[in-house]
Amino acid sequence: MTHAPLRSVSIGFLSAVALAGCAVGPNYVRPSAPISPTFKEAAGWSPAAPADTLDRGDWWSLFGDPTLSALEAKVQVSNQNIIAAEAAYREARAVVSEQRAALFPTVDLTGGGTRSGGGSGSGGSVVGGTVTGSGGKSTTRYTASIGATWEPDVWGRIRRTIEGAKALAQASEADLAAARLSAQGELAIDYFGLRETDAQIAIDQATVAAYQRSLQITQNQYNAGTVSKTDMLQAQTQLYNAQAALTGLAQQRAVFEHAIAVLTGEAPGNFTLAPAPWIETVPDVPPGVPSTLLQRRPDIAGAERRVQNANAQIGVQIAAYFPTLTLTGSYGFAASELGSLFSSANSLWSYGASIAETLFDAGARRARVNEAKATHDLTVAQYRQVVLLALENVEDELATTRVLAQQIGLLRQASASADQAEQIFLNQYKAGTVAYTTVVVAQTAAYQARLAVVQAATQRQTTAVALIQSLGGGWKTPWAPVALSSPAEERDKAAVAK
Repeated sequence: MTHAPLRSVSIGFLSAVALAGCAVGPNYVRPSAPISPTFKEAAGWSPAAPADTLDRGDWWSLFGDPTLSALEAKVQVSNQNIIAAEAAYREARAVVSEQRAALFPTVDLTGGGTRSGGGSGSGGSVVGGTVTGSGGKSTTRYTASIGATWEPDVWGRIRRTIEGAKALAQASEADLAAARLSAQGELAIDYFGLRETDAQIAIDQATVAAYQRSLQITQNQYNAGTVSKTDMLQAQTQLYNAQAALTGLAQQRAVFEHAIAVLTGEAPGNFTLAPAPWIETVPDVPPGVPSTLLQRRPDIAGAERRVQNANAQIGVQIAAYFPTLTLTGSYGFAASELGSLFSSANSLWSYGASIAETLFDAGARRARVNEAKATHDLTVAQYRQVVLLALENVEDELATTRVLAQQIGLLRQASASADQAEQIFLNQYKAGTVAYTTVVVAQTAAYQARLAVVQAATQRQTTAVALIQSLGGGWKTPWAPVALSSPAEERDKAAVAK
C-alpha cells in the first residue's frame, strides 16, 4: 500500500497535464464572403451572415391552396430523398458521439477460472502468488480484474476530430434542410404546372367548341353556295389542330401527376389528383425579408460547416508531430479457491504510462498537413462560390418577379382585346364583309393570348416558389437548433478544453 500516494500523485499529475493541454492548429474563423450591401433588384434590402437554424416554416401556405398544403404535408414524411438525408444526419450525429467517447478512458472488466494439472513427475511452482502445478495434482486458478486505458488529449487531436465531426453533422443537417426545401419546391412547381395544364385544357375545350361552331357556320354557308370550299377546309384544319392540342395536354398532365406521386412517396399507379379550380394567389415578399432569409439558405450553411471541418483537420494533422501519451491501470484478484478470491491478500494491481514519438517519416506528416491546408482553401473557395450563386439566384428571381408583375396586366389587356377582335371579325364574316382567313387569324391570336395569360400566371407562382427557395424558405420565428450533445457532455468538453 506504500505505492498508493505515489500512484495518486502520478495520476493527478498526468491528469493535470492532459487538462492543461491545448488544441494545436488554427482556431476556426468563418471566412469572408463577397456579399454586396444591398440587393440590386430590391433597394433597401440587405443580406446577413449565415444562420441556418431559423425555422423556414410552412411557406407553401402563403399560396392559399388546401390541396397543395395537403400534398406538402405528405412530402415531409414520405419523400424518399428526405428520408435518406435524415438517415445521413443521424449517422453523422452518431459519428460525433463516437469521436467524443475517445476523450474518456476505456474500462474493461475481466474474469475467469482455469483448472490444470501435469504428470506425476512434474514439479510445482509459484508464479505471482498462484500455484501452477504440484506433483501431478490438478490445480485451480480464479481471476477477476478491472482495467482502464486512457490516451489523454494533450495536444487536442481528439478535440479537433470532434470539432470536425460536429461540423460535418451540422453540414448534414443543412443537407437535410436543403433536401426538404428542394422536394417542397419541386412539388409546388409540379403542382402549379398541373393546374396550368388544367387551365389550358379548359381553354382548349372552349376553343374546340368555338371552332366546331365556326365549322358549322362555314359548312352551312358552303352548302348555301355563299363561300368557297377553302373556308370550310380552313375551319376543319383549325378544329382538328385544336383537338390534337387538347389530346396532347392529357399526356402533359399525366406526367405532372406521376411526378407529384413520386415526390409524395406513392406509386404513380395508386395516385390520382382530380382537376380543381386554379387558385392564382402569388404571395408578396414581406419587407426586409431578404436580410433575414438569405442567411438561412441551407446550401450556404452546409458549405460553411465543411470549411470548419477542413479547418479542424489541419489541427488533427499538426497534432501528429507531438508525442502520444497512454495511461494504463488495473486492479484485480487471483486465488486458487473461489471463496477467497476477493480477499485483500489475493489482490493484484498495476499502473503505468507510455509515450511514443515518431522520429522519422520521410515528410509524411508535413505532406498531410499541407494536404489539409489545401483542402481548407478548397472549401473556402467553394463556400464563397455558393454565396455568389445564392446572391445571383435572389437577384434573378427578384428581377423576374418584378417584370412578371408588370407583364401580367398587359397580357390580360391584350387577351381581352383579342377576344373582342375575334368576335367582331366573326360577326363580319357572318355578314359576308370579310374573308374567313381574317377570322382564322383573329381566332388564333385570341387563343394564343389566352394561353399567354395562363402561362404568365403560372410563371409568377413558380417564380415565387423559386424566390422563396433562393431566400432559404418561409417566414417564421427562430427555433432552437438541435443539440449535438447533452449539457453534461458540453461541461465535460469545456473542462477538457481548459
